[in-house]
Amino acid sequence: MPQTSLFQTRAVKAPLSERMRPKTLEGVLGQEHLLGAGKILRTLIEHDQIKSLIFWGPPGSGKTTIAYLIAEKTKAHFVKFSAVVSGITEVKKVMQEAENRLKAYDQQTIVFIDEIHRFNKAQQDAFLPYVEKGDIILIGATTENPSFHVINALLSRSRVFVLKALSVESIQLLCQQALHTELATQENGNTVEVSDALLEQLAHFSNGDARIALNALELLCDHVRSKGKQVAEQNDLEEALQHKSLQYDKAGEEHYNLISALHKCLRDSDADAALYWLGRMLESGEDPLYIARRLIRFASEDIGLADPQALVQAVAAQQATHFIGMPESNVILAQAVAYLARAPKSNALYRAYQLVQEDVRTTMNEPVPLVIRNAPTKLMKELNYGKGYKYAHDYQDAKVEQEHLPKRLKGRKYLQYSILNK
Repeated sequence: MPQTSLFQTRAVKAPLSERMRPKTLEGVLGQEHLLGAGKILRTLIEHDQIKSLIFWGPPGSGKTTIAYLIAEKTKAHFVKFSAVVSGITEVKKVMQEAENRLKAYDQQTIVFIDEIHRFNKAQQDAFLPYVEKGDIILIGATTENPSFHVINALLSRSRVFVLKALSVESIQLLCQQALHTELATQENGNTVEVSDALLEQLAHFSNGDARIALNALELLCDHVRSKGKQVAEQNDLEEALQHKSLQYDKAGEEHYNLISALHKCLRDSDADAALYWLGRMLESGEDPLYIARRLIRFASEDIGLADPQALVQAVAAQQATHFIGMPESNVILAQAVAYLARAPKSNALYRAYQLVQEDVRTTMNEPVPLVIRNAPTKLMKELNYGKGYKYAHDYQDAKVEQEHLPKRLKGRKYLQYSILNK
């Protein structure tokens, strides 16, 4: 019984991510550990020996694409379900058809369930007897840990393959391919020029999701062409991704001048000047709770662990101000300001978190090292979750050396104790 190729059903105006879906195993990027030469999944696909399996990986990593490639290779009948729109009635109908197909034509049915984690227990149970009898081969795709979202009976009868988020390099390569194929064809060869630097930013923005990257690239190119240009610039990317810089209202300049003055006087440990600027703000009608919020921020940003009581004082001032209001709370805020101005200063925490933010923004969401993952399920233990973990309290002074950061950030130091203890 011939079946229509899933790749032949794409609309011309389909999103770029759909038009760029790989048509061969070689075209699937970032999953070499599964699809490289001699790897088990590739061998199973090439020899049409697919058994029930589950693809677990982040969005845009290629789960559905691999399922489609299996559909192209297999002699089995292929049926796609979406857990978002398919109900139990439809499930039972397809299961009965699969049973009849096997009896009449000796042909198995591969049932692909996208977002299988969205199927409830009753829906998943409906597949179980047909998987057990061999009427169907189940392929599930999920972004969630199958240990928690797939019933044990199905999980025990399936092989789990873990897909990885695409690397920045893979995303860049994919975008370059799109620029010189689909996007160039769409515009009769007059594609938009996008520099490697912009593609790298777009790749970071996508966070390993090929779908997000390609659709954002198409939006960028459409945006550039709408301006009558052929070369994408930094501001074009920001506009296409809707990244905007915050701007202050010019009419409120004095408001920000005064809070800036208060903050800097506190940082410079000038209690008298800080009290003056506090008075200027309160007497001009500034919201006292706004000032209190800024003092709380200052207590951690500019003092932090140099005097942990600073945060306690600032929060107490905010609570007291909220409780009694103005004008009585003016002296409460004055007490907090004087304390913060006289406290020892350290921006070690502030600088540490800035470094963290930079790494979070400019690197991929790296996976948690296996050694410090919890392993409450059999599958997770089989995947080496928590293997080799050292329980700190079993060691002298409760100190151990083991991998805590992602590999790309190994040895990274954020909190500078020399700054903290100065």
